[in-house]
Parts: sequence; structure tokens; C-alpha cells
Amino acid sequence: MQVLGIDVGGTGIKSAIVETATGELLGERHRIATPRPATPEAIAEALDGVLRHHRWEGPVGMGFPAAIQHGVVRTAANVDKAFIGLPLADYFSEKTGCRVFAANDADVAGMAEMRFGAGKGHSGVVLIVTIGTGLGTALFSDGHLLPNTELGHVFLENGQEAERQATEAVRVTQNLSWKDWGERLDLYLRTLERLLWPDLIVLGGGVSGKLSEYAPMLTTQAPIVAASFLNRAGVVGAALLAEGR
Repeated sequence: MQVLGIDVGGTGIKSAIVETATGELLGERHRIATPRPATPEAIAEALDGVLRHHRWEGPVGMGFPAAIQHGVVRTAANVDKAFIGLPLADYFSEKTGCRVFAANDADVAGMAEMRFGAGKGHSGVVLIVTIGTGLGTALFSDGHLLPNTELGHVFLENGQEAERQATEAVRVTQNLSWKDWGERLDLYLRTLERLLWPDLIVLGGGVSGKLSEYAPMLTTQAPIVAASFLNRAGVVGAALLAEGR
């Protein structure tokens, strides 16, 4: 099955047509900037442009940076607050004319890693952390997803919210060295480990490709590996979401 996967992030909207049997992208991944402000109307307009770019009229899977409960947006940390209370998939289906299926962005990225990537074949508890504008989390137990964990918003022992300390955006804007940023990330991961006791931690997002730069600062008991799909996981997982539904 071929599905257009769209990964809506706080700074960019990434998309590609995906062959769901293999997780392969059928062509180059397309990226545009997320509109500012990221209102429902502005993102719907951006999605129209994405569909035109891919010449797409079929099903669309979407990862979105929010907790989505029974189809309704409950949080909006990195998009406009007007999304809260919106039936997301229904709204974008009506606006685009395509049937849209939507879920939390970290959850769909986790689906890709568990089916085809670093989490494939792993039993027990697997924690996937996506690092970008925010910190997304996906938690799996024996392959079953606990949706909408939103653990990027936990508070650390230094009294700071994790998303204000250990994102890729923070590393760049504060010009942190890999060592300094790695120590912040380690504090976050150790906090999650004490709460969840995962058997494996998978780090996703573009920064996962630089794991060797900050791996010496990571001290969790659970092994840590880079996501196989790097920053493509959200696009692939979004397509898998649509296939499954």
C-alpha cells in the first residue's frame, strides 16, 4: 500500500509517499517551514501545497505535535492554541479533500521504529525519545503502544521542564557544546528511567545521527541506540498509521 506520510513539527512539515510494506520512501522527502503562527487555517493551507507537490489524492497519515485523544487535540505546546479541542483528522480531511488519519508525532515515529527500525523484535519496555523543537516520547510494552505519553514536559530535579533544557532547539539557540547538552539530556533520560525502567531507549530526530558526539555523557542503565530512520521516522510512521486504520 502506498500512503502519503506527513510529519508536522514545530519548525518544519516533512512529507513523502511511503511503501508501507517495506517502510521505503518512494521519492525524495519534501520539507517546508511550519507557518507562523501555526494556526489550523495556516497549516491546512500549507498541507494543500504539500498535496499539490506530491500530486496526491489518496489517504494521508499525519504525525502531529500534540496529545490527540479519540481524535481530538488536547495540547498545543509547539502549535497555536486554537488547535485545542479540534477534531484534527476530520478538520484536515474536510480542508484537503483527502482522507486524513492523525496521531501524536512521537507515537507514529515510534511505530516506524518498532516495525522496521531500532525497536524491531524487542520485547519488554521500549522508550523512544524524539529530539527536535520539542521532546516527544513513545512508550511500548511488548510491542503495544501507550499513546500520548508527552513526557517531554516532566520536571527535572533541577526544577526545570525537560523541553526547556534538552531539545535540539535549545542546544542550537544556546550554542551548547555536545558535552554540555549531553549532560542535560542524560539528566532527562535518567529521570525517565527512574519512572519507567525501560529495557531499551531509542533516540530519534536528526540529532540521533550525531549520537557518538554525546554518547559518553549518557549514563542510563538501559542501552541507548540511535533510531534507524533518524528524522524520517515520523513520515514513515504516519503512513503506517493510515494503513492500520
